[in-house]
Amino acid sequence: TIHSQDEVLVPKGVTAKVNARVVTITGKRGTLTRSFKHLQCDIKIVGKEQKKITVEVWFGSTREKATIRTVCSHIKNLITGVTKGFEYKMKYVYAHFPINVAITDEGRKIEIRNFLGEKI
Repeated sequence: TIHSQDEVLVPKGVTAKVNARVVTITGKRGTLTRSFKHLQCDIKIVGKEQKKITVEVWFGSTREKATIRTVCSHIKNLITGVTKGFEYKMKYVYAHFPINVAITDEGRKIEIRNFLGEKI
């Protein structure tokens, strides 16, 4: 096909900037930036009242057209990150050698000891 495109709506309270395939999303939880310079696509902001980020590919192969949805998903994840935020839950399990896990540096670092059964 000659032209393929997809759009992502920018909700209220979120500002978006696009400069040379680098997307910057700012919301109440901070700012996230993602570069899409390695992909051959056009990314632009359309609309005055309801802003949309449009991702389009001209004369794209099947693989290049598939990147459109990937870029839109990444942008939606950026918007989710600055509005709701993300929470990671980890569970550690072991098969034979018991491992020790300690949270240090005021909750910023996780130390995993005896990971491969080595003696220290």
